[in-house]
Amino acid sequence: MNKFPKGLDGRSRDHDGEIRQKRGDTLVGTLRDTYGKDFAPGYRSDAKLDTVRKETGKSSISDLRND
Repeated sequence: MNKFPKGLDGRSRDHDGEIRQKRGDTLVGTLRDTYGKDFAPGYRSDAKLDTVRKETGKSSISDLRND
């Protein structure tokens, strides 16, 4: 049994308690369903999260949401 509570958006935590990163192959359109239609403006809904991270230089969902 995991001793750490669920993280953001129900994501589980790694062994050291860190919240796991969203998978890089998650589509922007899927993330817009969760975070709103303004998530990752300028990117198509079929773009992968890894592409957005690489092109923006931001690694966290929080950083991407705050743009």
